Amino acid sequence: MEGSNGKKTFAEALGLLKVIDRYIIRKFLGTFFFSIALILIIAVVFDFAEKVDNFMENDAPAKAIIFDYYLNFIPYFGILFTPLFVFISVIFFTSKMAINNEIIAILNSGMSFKRMMLPYLISATVIAIVSFSLTNFVIPRSNQQMIEFEGKYYRPSLRRITVEHIHRQIFKDVYLFMGSFNPVNLRGQSFTIEKFGEDGKLESKLSAPSVLFDTTTNRWSVLNYTLREIRDDEEIISTGRQIDTTLTIGPGDISRAAGFVNTMTYKELNDYIDLLQLQGSDELKLFLIEKHRRFANPFAVFILTLIGVSLSSRKIRGGIGMSIGIGLALSFSYILFLQFASQFSLKGNLDPMLAMWIPNIIYIFIAFVLYKLAPK
Repeated sequence: MEGSNGKKTFAEALGLLKVIDRYIIRKFLGTFFFSIALILIIAVVFDFAEKVDNFMENDAPAKAIIFDYYLNFIPYFGILFTPLFVFISVIFFTSKMAINNEIIAILNSGMSFKRMMLPYLISATVIAIVSFSLTNFVIPRSNQQMIEFEGKYYRPSLRRITVEHIHRQIFKDVYLFMGSFNPVNLRGQSFTIEKFGEDGKLESKLSAPSVLFDTTTNRWSVLNYTLREIRDDEEIISTGRQIDTTLTIGPGDISRAAGFVNTMTYKELNDYIDLLQLQGSDELKLFLIEKHRRFANPFAVFILTLIGVSLSSRKIRGGIGMSIGIGLALSFSYILFLQFASQFSLKGNLDPMLAMWIPNIIYIFIAFVLYKLAPK
């Protein structure tokens, strides 16, 4: 009989824990998606109010505005706000549970604070997976469509067909210069390639008034060229009507728009990083930062969730408002720290991977301290 009663009691307790898990997961995800949806509606309204005159002036069709622009606008800004609203959502509903004595009731039922974190971590995992998948596979295509839409209907006057004053590093110690490039006919003007030795001295210089990209062979044809080579302090100059050269840079690299890095899927980003490493390009850091940011941001969801639960699981003076205020201060300091770290990497010698993970490393320690201080 006792065994039967014991078994029944255990089953009841197990059932209660499952109910609590579902309750917290529903509260977490429900609050998060509701708050994200609310801020996105506000963002869309303000963005439309700002751009409606441009849309009307450029005869943007309603279908393109909805499907080509705002349908891609929503996931981009949703992911942008995700870490902040994960934090706010956790603090909001957990503080409310603490005020209603639900946290005390959960802990008094025999569930440990560590066990209570399980549904929070399950919810954070769902959000992190969705965030990672959208950032690496969906949003790059959305950003590309947004850029094309803006170039056509928002500010077409700023969409210059001809790109001017092009400077690119195509290999280590090899530099390309082009006065202008037209992506329509794939022709460039005032073309120069300079190659320098390890001592920094010029070894060769290929120049021409024009250059043409052949899409069938994927080669550049340098027209009416002049080649200057310096060997053992002797200068050799040769000229010709045409010379073909295979460069690791294509028309798309020359005429790329601002925000190009945000239009690349994870595989495309990795392939482009390999190309930049081959070229020894100064742009490499920017793309490495983006690569590591795409991993660091989803991981931040777990850290901010732990901080949020630890902060808001006890009653404090000021109620929910005080908890949200502390949460906002911490989340904004995290974002600010992330921006400073990326700039130190771009302008200084800080490793891009370390730059993107330093805020997470620091806030892991903050989360650990707050977790230790949380009510058990």
